Amino acid sequence: MKIVQAKDITQKVAQLCVEINTKLADDIDSTLKKEERQEPYPLARNILSVINENRNLAINARRPICQDTGMVVAFVKYGQEIMIKDGGIEQAIQEGVRQAYCQGYMRKSVVKDPLLRNENTQDNTPAIVHYQIVPGEVLQISVMAKGFGSENTSALKMLKPADGVEGVKHFVLDTIRKGAPNACAPIIAGIGIGGDFEKAALLAKEALFIPLDQHHKKPHLRALEKELLRKVNEMGIGPMGMGGQTTMLGIHVLDYPTHIAGLPVAVNICCYVDRRGTVVF
Repeated sequence: MKIVQAKDITQKVAQLCVEINTKLADDIDSTLKKEERQEPYPLARNILSVINENRNLAINARRPICQDTGMVVAFVKYGQEIMIKDGGIEQAIQEGVRQAYCQGYMRKSVVKDPLLRNENTQDNTPAIVHYQIVPGEVLQISVMAKGFGSENTSALKMLKPADGVEGVKHFVLDTIRKGAPNACAPIIAGIGIGGDFEKAALLAKEALFIPLDQHHKKPHLRALEKELLRKVNEMGIGPMGMGGQTTMLGIHVLDYPTHIAGLPVAVNICCYVDRRGTVVF
């Protein structure tokens, strides 16, 4: 049985939260540079240039890429042969988030009561943590700092099976058409298809962890990703909604078996600042 110290989890989660808020993943970084070179519209190209300049400033100054440093979401793969010593995993993760946002001087955006909204938690906790129990001695924590300018444009719909793939396309494109201008385009989108009401939403969020240069193994879903990317970039929304062909950097689909009577579909939109990272113990 592998032993992991709770304090080590806290330390690595704290480091990861700061890192993902100040440095984009390499796949996003290279895609933004490529899109700036390829964008034919002068205003759109200028906006992408400013985005890339801002990215460089954030790296060099170790400052957040965006003023909205997000709400932390974690996906944990917890091996059955892992023992957490001197503390619990939930408390260790939450403490890591607290330390990162307090000591890293990042904006604290979490309020205690979603309706009263009269008290900030002052440390950006609690994070939202999802656990998956897996065999073996693996402990993997994937962390995302999800901004709400884009989160607010996301949507879920319970389609009918008869709606089929065309119904899925229509819902996804309509959601993005309405949301992309307010989500600080160019966006990245995660699509969840199948499962039930909450599973589709989880799939869509989890899909945002997939690198932009990876695509679905199923041919029909790989083709769907490619078609949706093309159609979104043909909308002309462009960076920051100011026009151009760079509306979306990437889109990924995750699917799951579902009931014969249902076709759940979720769209989780993220701005180009798709802050994500993983630590393995």
